[in-house]
Amino acid sequence: MIELKNIEKVYRTDTVETLAINGINLHVAKGEFLSIMGPSGCGKSTLLNIMGLLDQPSSGTIVVDTQNTNAFSDKQLAGFRNKKLGFIFQSYHLINDLQVLDNVELPLLYRNISSSERRELAAAALEKVGLSNRMSHFPTQLSGGQRQRVAIARAIVGRPEIILADEPTGNLDSAMGNEIMDILLRLNEVDGTTIVMVTHDEHMAKKTHRLVRLFDGSQVQ
Repeated sequence: MIELKNIEKVYRTDTVETLAINGINLHVAKGEFLSIMGPSGCGKSTLLNIMGLLDQPSSGTIVVDTQNTNAFSDKQLAGFRNKKLGFIFQSYHLINDLQVLDNVELPLLYRNISSSERRELAAAALEKVGLSNRMSHFPTQLSGGQRQRVAIARAIVGRPEIILADEPTGNLDSAMGNEIMDILLRLNEVDGTTIVMVTHDEHMAKKTHRLVRLFDGSQVQ
């Protein structure tokens, strides 16, 4: 589903050049659940953003579902991301002024579907994460674990084939973290969703199919 070939990412200022990602070659199979681990600042989130087409590499090739994305325009990238990819972030990125159902519905606003269909899909996604009874609540009325479940519902509402999760349990206690991990495992095992997860938690990483380790921007395992 995802193939990275000789990926490098260099950040430049007038005086400093920083190599964030160095020569990454990585293949993620369809239906795989992959973890990425490494110390802070090693390039994990940068690599995930490149996989998710949110950031361009300085060099190298990104193939997603057989499509070479390097030549895509910004508009093509946005449309491709919206259909193929779902994103989960450590800090949830919910809009506090919108009710839960409206937050989940947001990715569907960029698709040519009716308002009623958007509501149905958002409600179904919330049911999948066990939050049917919280649809009219606002994010500030929810616990951290509930907010992360809303974020997962938003990520899956468009039925993406790939989910990219950046420290999805990082802000949660162990019990809530295990609940979130169980939801991700069900999405992978039952729905066949391909998942790539950045994590600091060895315990969570061991639940996935494969672990990749980064150090100073390079793959060491």
